[in-house]
Amino acid sequence: MRVSTKYDSEPAGVLFLVSLLSSRLRSSSSSAASRSQRPLLAVPAAMNPGSEIEYEIPYVVRVHKSGRVERLQGTETVPPCPSGDPASGIASKDVLLDRAASISARVYLPAAAAAEPSKKLPVVVFFHGGAFMIHTAASPIYHKYCTSLAAAAPAIVVSVDYRLAPEYPVPAAYEDAFAALKAVVSSCRPDGAEQWLAAHGDASRVVLAGDSAGANMAHQTAVRLRKERVEGYGDEVSGVALLHSYFWGKEPVGGEPTDAVVRGGIDRVWDVACGGELGLDHPYINPMASAPPEERRRLGCRRVLVATAELCWFVERSRAYAEGLKAACGWEGELEFHETKGDGHVYFLLKPDCDNAARELTIVADFVRRC
Repeated sequence: MRVSTKYDSEPAGVLFLVSLLSSRLRSSSSSAASRSQRPLLAVPAAMNPGSEIEYEIPYVVRVHKSGRVERLQGTETVPPCPSGDPASGIASKDVLLDRAASISARVYLPAAAAAEPSKKLPVVVFFHGGAFMIHTAASPIYHKYCTSLAAAAPAIVVSVDYRLAPEYPVPAAYEDAFAALKAVVSSCRPDGAEQWLAAHGDASRVVLAGDSAGANMAHQTAVRLRKERVEGYGDEVSGVALLHSYFWGKEPVGGEPTDAVVRGGIDRVWDVACGGELGLDHPYINPMASAPPEERRRLGCRRVLVATAELCWFVERSRAYAEGLKAACGWEGELEFHETKGDGHVYFLLKPDCDNAARELTIVADFVRRC
C-alpha cells in the first residue's frame, strides 16, 4: 500500500508507523509466548520495580507490570461551551446519559435550536476513535469536529465517552455504545432526562457515526439494534456514517500490505484492544468476511455512508465493506461511498481546515440532513 511522506509526518501516521516498527524488537522468545502476553516493546525497570513495563504501543499506551496504564496520546482535554462557542454559535455541555451504566457524553446544540425553539433536529450519536484505547469526547480534535458537524448539519451531536482498553477490553466499548443509544432515544421523548434532547431531538432521525474504532462501534451498534430492538423505539436508526472504519482481518484484502512485520504491528493493536481473546476474523474486527450474509443483510439502519481516504491503512476494508453490503449481502438500504484522494487515515481530524476536510464534512452533514 502506498503511504505518502506527507502523511507519515502527521501524528496519526507516526502512531502507526512507530507501532509497526516496534514489532521488530520482539525477541525470538517472545514470539513463542501467547498472543495476549506478547509485548510490543519491553523496557527494563530502572530503580523502581513498580515501573517495570509489561508492554508498550508507542504513541498509544504503556502498560506496567503493576497493572498501571499510561496513555501516551489523547489525554489533553478542552472544556465545553455551555453559553455557545463564539465562532460557531454551538453550545456544548457534558452530561451523564445513563447513571446506572455510568455513560457520559458531550452534547452539542446548534444555534438553529435557539432560533426556532420548537424545531426538531436530527441527532448524531458519535463514537470517537483511538484504537479503542485513547481519546475522550473532550479531546480537542473531537470537540472541534463535533462542533463543526453540529453547525454544518445542523444537528444535535452526542459525543459518547466509553470504557477504554486495555483496562476494559472489547466488547466493553460496544456495551457502552448500545447503552448510549438507548439513553439518547429515551431522552428524545418530551419527558426525557436530557433537556436539549427532549426539547429538540428527533428520535426518528438518529444517525450512528464515528471515525476509525468509533466507526467500528457504529457498525456494531447497528447490528445489535436489529437483533435486540430498543423498547418503544424499534430495530433501526435512520443512518450510519462510517468514517475511515477500523476493520481488519487475518488475510490481506485487495492492495493491503502483505509484509508480515507490517501486518503483525496492526494485528497487535487489535490483540491489545480485545485483551487477546478475539481473533482477527472475529465479526467485531472483520464483519464482512466472518458474519454470514443473512446477518449482514439485517443491518439496523436505512442508509449507510462509508467515507475513507486513498492512503488510509484500512481503505481496502472500507471498499470491501461498501461493495459487499450490496453485492454479497443484498442489503436493501441506501448506500453512499466517498473516498478522498491523496490523504490518509482520519486526516480530517489532523488537518481540519484543509479543502479535503471541508469537503468531507459537507458530505457527512448532507448525509445527516437526508436521514
